Amino acid sequence: MAADNSALYGPDDFSIPGIKRRDLFELSVGYSLILLVIWTPEPWQRPLYLAAVLFILVASWRSFDSWAAMGLRAVNLRDSMWIVGVAFLFSAVAVVVAYRLHTLRPWQGPIEFLRRFWGYAIWAFAQQFLLQIFFLQRFLRLAPTRALALILAVGIFTLAHLPNPILTLATLVFGLAACLLFLRYRNLIPLAITHAILGITIAITLPGPVTHNMRVGLGYLTYSPHPHHRRSQASFQPQRP
Repeated sequence: MAADNSALYGPDDFSIPGIKRRDLFELSVGYSLILLVIWTPEPWQRPLYLAAVLFILVASWRSFDSWAAMGLRAVNLRDSMWIVGVAFLFSAVAVVVAYRLHTLRPWQGPIEFLRRFWGYAIWAFAQQFLLQIFFLQRFLRLAPTRALALILAVGIFTLAHLPNPILTLATLVFGLAACLLFLRYRNLIPLAITHAILGITIAITLPGPVTHNMRVGLGYLTYSPHPHHRRSQASFQPQRP
Protein backbone atom coordinates (compact mmCIF):
# COMPACT_ATOMS: atom_id res chain seq x y z
CA MET A 1 0.00 0.00 0.00
CA ALA A 2 1.39 3.39 -0.93
CA ALA A 3 2.19 5.75 1.91
CA ASP A 4 -0.10 8.74 2.44
CA ASN A 5 2.28 11.71 2.36
CA SER A 6 -0.38 14.38 1.95
CA ALA A 7 0.52 15.98 5.29
CA LEU A 8 4.20 16.28 4.38
CA TYR A 9 3.92 18.48 1.30
CA GLY A 10 2.48 21.80 0.30
CA PRO A 11 -0.80 22.17 -1.66
CA ASP A 12 0.96 22.03 -5.04
CA ASP A 13 3.39 19.21 -4.32
CA PHE A 14 1.18 16.49 -5.75
CA SER A 15 0.69 18.35 -9.01
CA ILE A 16 3.11 17.58 -11.84
CA PRO A 17 4.88 20.99 -11.52
CA GLY A 18 5.09 20.52 -7.74
CA ILE A 19 6.65 17.07 -8.04
CA LYS A 20 9.16 18.31 -10.63
CA ARG A 21 10.16 21.28 -8.48
CA ARG A 22 10.70 18.97 -5.52
CA ASP A 23 12.70 16.52 -7.65
CA LEU A 24 14.90 19.29 -9.02
CA PHE A 25 15.52 20.67 -5.52
CA GLU A 26 16.38 17.26 -4.09
CA LEU A 27 18.69 16.40 -6.98
CA SER A 28 20.49 19.74 -6.82
CA VAL A 29 21.03 19.72 -3.05
CA GLY A 30 21.78 16.00 -2.81
CA TYR A 31 24.34 15.99 -5.61
CA SER A 32 25.96 19.21 -4.38
CA LEU A 33 26.44 17.66 -0.96
CA ILE A 34 27.95 14.53 -2.52
CA LEU A 35 30.45 16.62 -4.50
CA LEU A 36 31.33 18.61 -1.38
CA VAL A 37 32.03 15.37 0.49
CA ILE A 38 34.24 14.09 -2.33
CA TRP A 39 36.26 17.29 -2.71
CA THR A 40 36.47 18.57 0.88
CA PRO A 41 39.44 17.69 3.12
CA GLU A 42 39.21 16.52 6.69
CA PRO A 43 38.05 17.54 9.23
CA TRP A 44 35.18 19.12 7.26
CA GLN A 45 34.46 16.04 5.19
CA ARG A 46 32.83 14.05 7.99
CA PRO A 47 30.09 16.58 8.91
CA LEU A 48 29.37 17.10 5.21
CA TYR A 49 29.12 13.33 4.77
CA LEU A 50 26.61 13.12 7.62
CA ALA A 51 24.64 16.03 6.14
CA ALA A 52 24.52 14.33 2.73
CA VAL A 53 23.36 11.01 4.20
CA LEU A 54 20.71 12.74 6.32
CA PHE A 55 19.39 14.81 3.41
CA ILE A 56 19.17 11.83 1.04
CA LEU A 57 17.45 9.68 3.68
CA VAL A 58 14.90 12.40 4.48
CA ALA A 59 14.25 13.10 0.79
CA SER A 60 13.83 9.38 0.11
CA TRP A 61 11.49 8.99 3.07
CA ARG A 62 9.35 11.94 1.99
CA SER A 63 8.94 10.47 -1.49
CA PHE A 64 8.62 6.86 -0.26
CA ASP A 65 5.84 4.98 -2.04
CA SER A 66 6.66 1.32 -1.40
CA TRP A 67 9.61 -1.05 -1.08
CA ALA A 68 8.69 -2.51 -4.45
CA ALA A 69 8.95 0.93 -6.07
CA MET A 70 12.49 1.12 -4.69
CA GLY A 71 13.40 -2.17 -6.35
CA LEU A 72 13.48 -4.15 -3.10
CA ARG A 73 11.12 -6.94 -4.06
CA ALA A 74 10.93 -10.60 -4.99
CA VAL A 75 9.32 -9.92 -8.36
CA ASN A 76 11.78 -10.61 -11.22
CA LEU A 77 14.49 -11.49 -8.70
CA ARG A 78 15.00 -15.00 -10.02
CA ASP A 79 14.80 -13.86 -13.64
CA SER A 80 17.43 -11.17 -13.08
CA MET A 81 19.94 -13.23 -11.09
CA TRP A 82 21.75 -14.07 -14.33
CA ILE A 83 23.33 -10.62 -13.92
CA VAL A 84 25.06 -11.84 -10.75
CA GLY A 85 26.19 -14.98 -12.58
CA VAL A 86 27.84 -12.89 -15.29
CA ALA A 87 29.58 -10.81 -12.60
CA PHE A 88 30.94 -13.94 -10.92
CA LEU A 89 32.22 -15.24 -14.27
CA PHE A 90 33.97 -11.93 -14.99
CA SER A 91 35.42 -11.93 -11.47
CA ALA A 92 36.75 -15.48 -11.82
CA VAL A 93 38.51 -14.63 -15.09
CA ALA A 94 39.98 -11.44 -13.60
CA VAL A 95 41.26 -13.29 -10.53
CA VAL A 96 42.96 -15.94 -12.67
CA VAL A 97 44.61 -13.28 -14.82
CA ALA A 98 45.73 -11.31 -11.75
CA TYR A 99 47.12 -14.47 -10.17
CA ARG A 100 49.20 -15.18 -13.27
CA LEU A 101 50.40 -11.56 -13.39
CA HIS A 102 51.20 -11.62 -9.64
CA THR A 103 48.90 -8.65 -8.92
CA LEU A 104 46.31 -10.58 -6.87
CA ARG A 105 46.06 -9.22 -3.35
CA PRO A 106 46.48 -11.90 -0.69
CA TRP A 107 44.19 -12.64 2.24
CA GLN A 108 44.16 -15.29 4.93
CA GLY A 109 40.93 -17.22 4.42
CA PRO A 110 37.26 -16.23 4.16
CA ILE A 111 37.10 -14.56 7.60
CA GLU A 112 39.72 -11.99 6.68
CA PHE A 113 38.09 -11.51 3.28
CA LEU A 114 34.74 -10.75 4.91
CA ARG A 115 36.39 -8.45 7.44
CA ARG A 116 37.96 -6.45 4.64
CA PHE A 117 35.00 -6.16 2.33
CA TRP A 118 31.70 -6.31 4.24
CA GLY A 119 31.74 -2.51 4.47
CA TYR A 120 32.30 -2.18 0.74
CA ALA A 121 29.35 -4.50 0.05
CA ILE A 122 27.07 -2.15 2.02
CA TRP A 123 28.59 0.84 0.21
CA ALA A 124 27.90 -0.86 -3.14
CA PHE A 125 24.22 -1.18 -2.23
CA ALA A 126 24.14 2.49 -1.19
CA GLN A 127 25.63 3.55 -4.53
CA GLN A 128 23.07 1.53 -6.49
CA PHE A 129 20.32 3.13 -4.42
CA LEU A 130 21.69 6.56 -5.28
CA LEU A 131 21.96 5.81 -8.99
CA GLN A 132 18.71 3.93 -9.64
CA ILE A 133 16.38 5.31 -6.99
CA PHE A 134 17.57 8.78 -6.01
CA PHE A 135 18.94 9.94 -9.39
CA LEU A 136 17.35 7.90 -12.16
CA GLN A 137 13.77 7.89 -10.90
CA ARG A 138 13.81 11.67 -10.44
CA PHE A 139 15.36 12.27 -13.85
CA LEU A 140 12.67 10.04 -15.39
CA ARG A 141 10.09 12.49 -14.08
CA LEU A 142 12.08 15.58 -15.05
CA ALA A 143 13.49 14.69 -18.49
CA PRO A 144 11.31 14.70 -21.61
CA THR A 145 12.64 11.31 -22.75
CA ARG A 146 13.86 8.13 -21.06
CA ALA A 147 17.12 8.28 -23.02
CA LEU A 148 17.92 11.75 -21.66
CA ALA A 149 17.06 10.63 -18.13
CA LEU A 150 19.53 7.74 -18.51
CA ILE A 151 22.26 10.04 -19.83
CA LEU A 152 21.79 12.53 -17.00
CA ALA A 153 21.71 9.93 -14.23
CA VAL A 154 24.73 7.99 -15.49
CA GLY A 155 26.55 11.21 -16.38
CA ILE A 156 26.43 12.82 -12.94
CA PHE A 157 27.19 9.50 -11.25
CA THR A 158 30.23 9.02 -13.49
CA LEU A 159 31.47 12.56 -12.89
CA ALA A 160 31.38 11.91 -9.14
CA HIS A 161 34.13 9.29 -9.65
CA LEU A 162 36.62 11.69 -11.21
CA PRO A 163 39.59 11.94 -11.40
CA ASN A 164 40.06 8.18 -10.91
CA PRO A 165 40.28 6.95 -14.53
CA ILE A 166 39.61 3.28 -13.74
CA LEU A 167 36.56 3.90 -11.56
CA THR A 168 35.26 6.60 -13.92
CA LEU A 169 35.33 4.24 -16.90
CA ALA A 170 33.93 1.34 -14.87
CA THR A 171 31.14 3.54 -13.52
CA LEU A 172 30.23 4.76 -16.99
CA VAL A 173 29.95 1.26 -18.43
CA PHE A 174 28.34 -0.45 -15.44
CA GLY A 175 26.17 2.55 -14.59
CA LEU A 176 24.58 2.58 -18.02
CA ALA A 177 24.09 -1.20 -18.01
CA ALA A 178 22.67 -1.10 -14.48
CA CYS A 179 20.14 1.61 -15.35
CA LEU A 180 18.96 -0.28 -18.44
CA LEU A 181 18.67 -3.51 -16.44
CA PHE A 182 16.81 -1.75 -13.65
CA LEU A 183 14.27 -0.39 -16.12
CA ARG A 184 13.92 -3.93 -17.48
CA TYR A 185 13.52 -5.80 -14.18
CA ARG A 186 12.78 -3.05 -11.62
CA ASN A 187 14.81 -4.95 -9.04
CA LEU A 188 17.73 -3.37 -7.19
CA ILE A 189 18.99 -6.48 -5.42
CA PRO A 190 20.95 -8.21 -8.24
CA LEU A 191 22.46 -4.88 -9.31
CA ALA A 192 23.73 -4.17 -5.79
CA ILE A 193 25.22 -7.67 -5.52
CA THR A 194 26.84 -7.27 -8.94
CA HIS A 195 28.28 -3.89 -7.97
CA ALA A 196 29.83 -5.42 -4.86
CA ILE A 197 31.33 -8.32 -6.84
CA LEU A 198 32.82 -6.09 -9.54
CA GLY A 199 34.11 -3.49 -7.08
CA ILE A 200 35.80 -6.09 -4.90
CA THR A 201 37.25 -7.70 -8.03
CA ILE A 202 38.86 -4.42 -9.05
CA ALA A 203 40.16 -3.97 -5.51
CA ILE A 204 41.85 -7.38 -5.26
CA THR A 205 43.19 -7.66 -8.82
CA LEU A 206 44.70 -4.23 -9.41
CA PRO A 207 47.55 -2.76 -7.35
CA GLY A 208 46.67 -0.07 -4.82
CA PRO A 209 48.94 2.55 -6.45
CA VAL A 210 47.06 2.00 -9.73
CA THR A 211 43.55 2.42 -8.31
CA HIS A 212 44.68 4.73 -5.47
CA ASN A 213 42.86 2.31 -3.17
CA MET A 214 39.53 2.97 -4.92
CA ARG A 215 39.54 6.64 -3.97
CA VAL A 216 37.92 9.47 -5.90
CA GLY A 217 37.96 13.26 -5.76
CA LEU A 218 40.43 14.87 -3.39
CA GLY A 219 41.28 11.49 -1.88
CA TYR A 220 42.57 10.31 -5.26
CA LEU A 221 44.75 13.39 -5.72
CA THR A 222 46.24 13.25 -2.22
CA TYR A 223 46.74 9.48 -2.15
CA SER A 224 50.21 8.37 -1.10
CA PRO A 225 50.88 4.68 -0.46
CA HIS A 226 52.57 3.83 2.81
CA PRO A 227 55.97 2.14 2.53
CA HIS A 228 54.56 -1.21 3.66
CA HIS A 229 51.90 -0.94 0.95
CA ARG A 230 54.68 -0.94 -1.62
CA ARG A 231 56.03 -4.19 -0.19
CA SER A 232 52.72 -5.87 0.59
CA GLN A 233 49.09 -5.00 0.09
CA ALA A 234 47.72 -7.41 2.66
CA SER A 235 46.29 -4.58 4.78
CA PHE A 236 44.25 -3.12 1.93
CA GLN A 237 40.70 -1.98 2.53
CA PRO A 238 38.73 -0.07 -0.12
CA GLN A 239 37.68 3.36 1.03
CA ARG A 240 34.50 5.18 0.15
CA PRO A 241 34.65 8.73 -1.14
